[in-house]
Parts: sequence; structure tokens; C-alpha cells
Amino acid sequence: MAKFGWAYVDCSDTTPGSGSEGPANSLQFVTESGGGTTGSAYLTYYTASTYSYHPNTMVLSGNLTVTGTVSASVFTVKNIIHIDATGSTYFGDTSDDEHIRTGSLVVTRGAVNPTSYTLSASVLQGRVSVRSFSGRYSKVTATSYVIGVEEYIVAASASANQTFYLPTASVVGAGGFLIIKDQYAQRASTSVYVSASSHGHQRVDDGAYYEITGTMSSLNLYSDGTHWFII
Repeated sequence: MAKFGWAYVDCSDTTPGSGSEGPANSLQFVTESGGGTTGSAYLTYYTASTYSYHPNTMVLSGNLTVTGTVSASVFTVKNIIHIDATGSTYFGDTSDDEHIRTGSLVVTRGAVNPTSYTLSASVLQGRVSVRSFSGRYSKVTATSYVIGVEEYIVAASASANQTFYLPTASVVGAGGFLIIKDQYAQRASTSVYVSASSHGHQRVDDGAYYEITGTMSSLNLYSDGTHWFII
């Protein structure tokens, strides 16, 4: 003989908390009493475009605490109170990315101690302090060389005459520095020329070019954004 269990047909339960409750699109969670599930307008899920939300979007209006790892393709953050990160960090992936911060910046070798900085930028003083500095160095043996905007120290190291063409002052920008050093110790009948004339009316100390004279002399230059000047 067959046995049948309980069956509820067309029944309703009006006891609060004993069934699924909550507003439309709300995610369900077990009530504190454990008597059923309910939902909240502060935690919702939309399968279609609703308000300004894209399809398949979960919305939490409140705080979220995660004790594990959060992985995401994109993070959009409006306000950050505190960041504490370890390991390698990467910002940006194209040359036109721009990262702006307001306030002071301190880079240290390890411990968070502003007095042991490697680099410090103070918003109060408007100055940048560097523990030690290293600029890009290029040793040039060619007789003709176009200096790149990213170069800082350029060494003339050929026994023959050498001509160096300065980068465009407007590209380098106002305040850009450049050092050209005659590094060939036995230079006697040859010369090192620094030319600014390859970029239209650009000048170096009101001249089209400058000749570095003497034994192993150097030339220190700065740009005002239009021309080059000797320090």
C-alpha cells in the first residue's frame, strides 16, 4: 500500500517572518529569528537596466566588510580615506594616463618615517627633496647627435669634432635642465658644438650655437620653454 507525506495545496501563511519577504529585486537573507527569509531595499539585484544601473548589477547601500580577497576587472572609487598596500602596485597602462594627488608625498626605503625619505614633496614648502639624484646619462661617440628630451647628462666622447643638437625647448618645458660634458681628455684641435638652430628660431644664450672650449669642460643649460640659456 502506498504511503504519502504531507502536501500543501493553495495555502497561504500570514505569519511575518515565516516566508520570503522584502521589496522587489531585494536579495534574501535569513532573519535574526531564523523563522524565514526577508529582503531589504539596501541590498538589491537588477537583471535589466534600472535607474542608472547596467543589467546584472548588485547594489549595496551601506558598508561592506570583506575578510578575504576581492578580485575585480575595474574599480571606480569616489572617496578614499586610507590605503595600506604591500607588494608591487601598478597605476595606468597608457602614456596618456594622468595621476593627480593633493597634499604632500613621502617615499621611503621601508619604515614609514618622513625623516628617512628617499623622495619628499612638501605641499607647504612647495619643494621636492631627494636623498640622492641620478639623471639619464648618454655617452656619445658620433660626430652628430640629436639630444632627446628625456636625456639629462650627455658626454661628448669622440676625438673628432662633435655637434650636439638641443631638443625643442617648448617640448622640454620651462625649467628643464641639461648638462653637456666634454669627456674626451686628449681633445686638442677638435671642438664640441652645441646647436639650437635646428628648431627654427630657437637660441642658446641669444646665439644659434655655442662652442665648448677648454679641456674637459662642461655646459649647463636650462630652458625657459622657448630658448636655452647657459647657467
